Amino acid sequence: MAAKKPTSRRPARRKSARVKVPAATRAKAARPVSRFNPFRPRPQAKAAKPATVADVDALSRPPSASPIPQPTDRQRQPYDGDSAIRLYLREIGQVPLLTIEEENALAARIKQGDKAARELMIKANLRLVVKIAHDYDWLGLPLLDLINEGNIGLMKAVERFDPKKGGKLSTYGAWWIKQSIKRALANQGKTIRLPVHLVDKISKMRRVAMKLQEAFGREPTDEELAEEMGMTASRVSQLRTAAIRPASLDAPIGDGDDSHLFGEIIQDDNAENPYEQLEDKTVSSMLREMVKTLPPREATILTYRFGLDGGPERTLEEVGQKFGVTRERVRQIQNIALHKLRRMIERREAQTV
Repeated sequence: MAAKKPTSRRPARRKSARVKVPAATRAKAARPVSRFNPFRPRPQAKAAKPATVADVDALSRPPSASPIPQPTDRQRQPYDGDSAIRLYLREIGQVPLLTIEEENALAARIKQGDKAARELMIKANLRLVVKIAHDYDWLGLPLLDLINEGNIGLMKAVERFDPKKGGKLSTYGAWWIKQSIKRALANQGKTIRLPVHLVDKISKMRRVAMKLQEAFGREPTDEELAEEMGMTASRVSQLRTAAIRPASLDAPIGDGDDSHLFGEIIQDDNAENPYEQLEDKTVSSMLREMVKTLPPREATILTYRFGLDGGPERTLEEVGQKFGVTRERVRQIQNIALHKLRRMIERREAQTV
């Protein structure tokens, strides 16, 4: 007998009892669940409607609840050069440096008149200008002005840079940057213009002085600077004097009603003291009165010898020729007259006491 093939029967599906769900619950479950998807593009904002005349009029009318601040309420922030420099350094630090291949490629495009390549080459080398400008700081111009002048030199270097001649733009552009800064210092740094080569020597002296100060732990002397720079000590002293920035005598000192000119508070060491002038005049007039009490010959000899009449002082020989006596006799008469004057002064001082 042939065996019967087994038949596979599927289990009978049980009929589940249906549960009635409220309509509100079914509606809530049918809503799509909003999940955050970072890769899904955000919906674009709808274009704003053009403003009408009524909208412009409404905007032009100030609200009554918020009055417009008066100019006196607004305070202008003072200019801070250090903050401006930090902001500038932060901006130029975001530009990446260029490799030699990128410099050569940009230089070729600049030769063809590509302005975008020129701008990129300049921005990538602005840090070099800041580094060089720091070497010429405190020589008469603010650091920001030195950076601006150095940027002008960098622009000239970028336009003239030829990579076929060898070298990098930083090496070639350093000369143009220094030249532009030194000319600005010579023309604008001081009231008295300094030659360009003198500005360069002063900058070199400052660098050497800072180097020696770090080595010695003190400020170097003129002799030490002269030995390091290969010049005489007197030349170093001249450079120190030339590096001093002159001050204007008309510069105001102080604010408000208490302000004065700088020249009004500077003492002139060469000018005579008014009290000393008064004392000299008093003593001179007293001596003239005493000399008049002497015999005419003695009074005349003292007047000629010491210029009491306002004329020049004369020698013993000149006075002797005038009176027909020897110079030794003139000295004797002079000593006798001076002895009499001393006695008069002593008696007057005794009477005053």
